[in-house]
Amino acid sequence: MKPTTVLTAAILLGFLAPNCFAQPLKVFILAGQSNMQGHASITTFDSLADDPKTAPLLAEMRGPAGQPRVCERVWISSVGCLGDAYSDLTEAKGQLSAGFGAPEDKIGPEFTFGLTMEKKLNEPVLIIKTAWGGRSLHTDFRPPSAGPFVLAKQTQELWDQHPDGAHGIPKTEERPQFYAEKAAATGVYYREMITHVKKVLKDIKRVVPDYDEKQGYELAGFVWFQGFNDYVDGGVYPEQMNPGGYDPYADLLTHFIRDVRKDLSVPKMPFVIGVMGIDGLRGDKNAPMMHFREAQRKPAALDEFKGNVLAVETAPFWDDELEELSTRMDTYWPAVDAKVAEEQDDSWENKMKHMAKNYTPAEWERLKGVSNGGYHYLGAAKIIAPIGRAFAEANLKLFKK
Repeated sequence: MKPTTVLTAAILLGFLAPNCFAQPLKVFILAGQSNMQGHASITTFDSLADDPKTAPLLAEMRGPAGQPRVCERVWISSVGCLGDAYSDLTEAKGQLSAGFGAPEDKIGPEFTFGLTMEKKLNEPVLIIKTAWGGRSLHTDFRPPSAGPFVLAKQTQELWDQHPDGAHGIPKTEERPQFYAEKAAATGVYYREMITHVKKVLKDIKRVVPDYDEKQGYELAGFVWFQGFNDYVDGGVYPEQMNPGGYDPYADLLTHFIRDVRKDLSVPKMPFVIGVMGIDGLRGDKNAPMMHFREAQRKPAALDEFKGNVLAVETAPFWDDELEELSTRMDTYWPAVDAKVAEEQDDSWENKMKHMAKNYTPAEWERLKGVSNGGYHYLGAAKIIAPIGRAFAEANLKLFKK
């Protein structure tokens, strides 16, 4: 064989070798509260089928036999409320599929986020999810650089006017305990989040068995999907009905982005903010929702974050028809309860038999797409699945920059 032929063959073999010039493992962090955990039941998947906008996504979510697809090149480590134990640090790990929500029969944004990453990147991916229900940014996830929790000025003035307590205000003698509990709770889940991320990165093979340490890893993005506990807290945000009423949240989120990047040593790590979409597009016209969304968007507009922070709107994925059908159910419950009491059969099956009489067959079939309350995006895969995909696409847009 001629020397040039040998050289050519060697070069070709080099390109074909599986680990030659292998890309670092892409690592994405998903964090937040209950809607990042995920409350969309697997039973609601079928609701994506009849909408041309979501039917193609459903095809990606299912395997050949119709079961939830298992990713070949995406792994996940998820902590939060998982399973019956509802322990803060219960971990679920393995190849990504449906069932990494809260609990195991549900999905959050992680499922379609991972599916999209696998499709677009065509290389191994690791998702680290840290999400706990009912947690605030002002206390639970409070970033270190934001300093200690301080009561809003207006709220403090109101407390001063009622030393003996009223309207849920603690009495003067009860306030030291309030502040002590706040101090103890401040930043706990921020620290747990960072601790778990570092734990996984220290021993990636524990989650990704075939991980090659020579290949290394790259922290390629962070997605933040949180807000409900801040949104409803009028004591922390007393001006919530007015423009700028949630500016303290925007300030906290700005500190959060900086601190996460600092603590994980990735100064320009792509960061995606999921803007609250509860109430759909009408929320952009009604306070306090419109003001809260404005606050969530603000960090992405700062000069220091241009090109590496994006706010993703989730309101366009809301389903007004599903919400209307679900809301109507509330008005029917008194009559349904009375009927099942009369029949002395309060089984769930009997209740649903009488509830179905209030809907057309098509409406009743459509209602199968709902598995939770509005604050959990109706527990609808038709809403949550496109959100997960949108988060991935935004993250990829930043990463490619």
